[in-house]
Amino acid sequence: MNKDDLLVCAQQCLKDEECCEAKKCRFNIDYEKEFNCCLISVYINGPLSLRQVAEREGISFSRVKQIENQTLFKLKKNNFQELSDELFSNS
Repeated sequence: MNKDDLLVCAQQCLKDEECCEAKKCRFNIDYEKEFNCCLISVYINGPLSLRQVAEREGISFSRVKQIENQTLFKLKKNNFQELSDELFSNS
């Protein structure tokens, strides 16, 4: 991720070295080391591991893994349903 790709507010936080105050922002995380912004976390670290996500969200690695598995299951289920609908609608 390039610094220019960050939102203006994230660029400002990096420049001022101050935490983001926008608590209702969808990118806000309670992680002051990276200015409370997940965009800055990815900018600094690149793609995050599940353990890094757990640390930033304040939950266990196991819980992050559960959420990942549930999400993948839902995505597979939805994709299968779409494919099934497409196949049987063309009959």
